[in-house]
Amino acid sequence: MIELTNVSKTFGGTVKAVNNLTMTVNNGEIFGFLGPNGAGKTTTIKLITGILNADSGDIRINGLDIRKNTIEAKRQFGYVPDDPNIFLRLKGVEYINFLADVYNVPASERKARIEDLANRFGMTDALGDQIQTYSHGMRQKIVLMGALIHDPSVWILDEPMTGLDPKSSFILKEMMREHADSGKTVFFSTHVLDVAERICDRVAVINKGNVLFCGKIDEMKDLFKKDASLESMFLELTEDEK
Repeated sequence: MIELTNVSKTFGGTVKAVNNLTMTVNNGEIFGFLGPNGAGKTTTIKLITGILNADSGDIRINGLDIRKNTIEAKRQFGYVPDDPNIFLRLKGVEYINFLADVYNVPASERKARIEDLANRFGMTDALGDQIQTYSHGMRQKIVLMGALIHDPSVWILDEPMTGLDPKSSFILKEMMREHADSGKTVFFSTHVLDVAERICDRVAVINKGNVLFCGKIDEMKDLFKKDASLESMFLELTEDEK
């Protein structure tokens, strides 16, 4: 579970990148975080993960305050950033093992987890190569594998399907559904609205740091035409904020 209460963040001025955001992402759901470029999505995710500190408000991961119980809170989640260009000189398997060491994944479990993730994402033959030789899609896969190696209960994914081939994107969506159905949490941002409409249990729409809607897509449709698509509702919501 992810809980944000009255969270705000301002950069170099008076305009808030995140403005008094209150939102709960429950166990057992896939939660989509939607918004145009510059809306505050990535800033919010960096606040949740502790990369940035909020100016005000509280953030809890599985009940743990990200500022007061930083290490323990960070052990609760796996995080995939919007840019997979990290540790490029490491081999894929070295990167995975490095993160497994960080999260104290036992040797008895590590090998099986690496093999399972590599098989799912079609990366088995590439693990011995340096990450700098990978395509963008392969880098995205290895970052996903690193984020999931410690089997976190909370997944925090920033545009996780960018660069993935159709098969890998399908597999990731299946994994997200499996994870949520097991009673755990998936929070992800995306620009691909048809994906959000198909797989999300709830969504939030953010623009200019303000959450304009948070709830089920069917609840959003009650505010618009019953047969409206998520795309049309999203455009109407964000258009009003210009």
